[in-house]
Amino acid sequence: MIGLTGGIACGKSNVSDALGQLGAVIVDGDRLSRQLTAEGGAALPEIRKAFGAEVFTQGGKLDRKALARAIFADSGARERLDGIMQPMILELIRTEMERAEKCGAQVCVLDMPLLYEKRLDLLCDTVWCVALPEETQLARLMARDGLSVEEARQRMASQLPAAEKARRADVVIDTSGSVEETRAKIPPLYRRECRLAERDGEQDAAAGR
Repeated sequence: MIGLTGGIACGKSNVSDALGQLGAVIVDGDRLSRQLTAEGGAALPEIRKAFGAEVFTQGGKLDRKALARAIFADSGARERLDGIMQPMILELIRTEMERAEKCGAQVCVLDMPLLYEKRLDLLCDTVWCVALPEETQLARLMARDGLSVEEARQRMASQLPAAEKARRADVVIDTSGSVEETRAKIPPLYRRECRLAERDGEQDAAAGR
């Protein structure tokens, strides 16, 4: 299992897409989170109980921007949301990992922006991290989400610093170039992981596991 992480707006989705196109099974933490908070999602009753009607639209859907404003401005609110979401996300991750294993997937990728913060790196055999200089990350985040400098820095501060994530990772992918330049780096890394997975499978077979 590869854990794929990185700071906000550092290009993780591009790397995840490239891995998926090469044949890896992607377990997308953001997708699972959206699944839990979509209309009728399992997390909505607890979110309403914790944050009230002000983070919902009149039609009863989750107002994601209102919720984001609430949690990025208040670490206590962020912890309350994490307490609701993380047990549910972990259950879905384990289910998808088991499904991938049963299907004989050679490489499975856990795509999680908060991999280290939520200690989900403990589920992984290796961790890849996308990385950018801080000022480049700030500029990309502002451009992508239409944020002010203050808002962008606030979102960056809600995560472990990108440099610290890179320091902890086994593989660091510099994403400061173009999308195409980043994607060109992925196939040789993926092939190496396939070789390691094949070797581990042979060792397990030899040991009768």
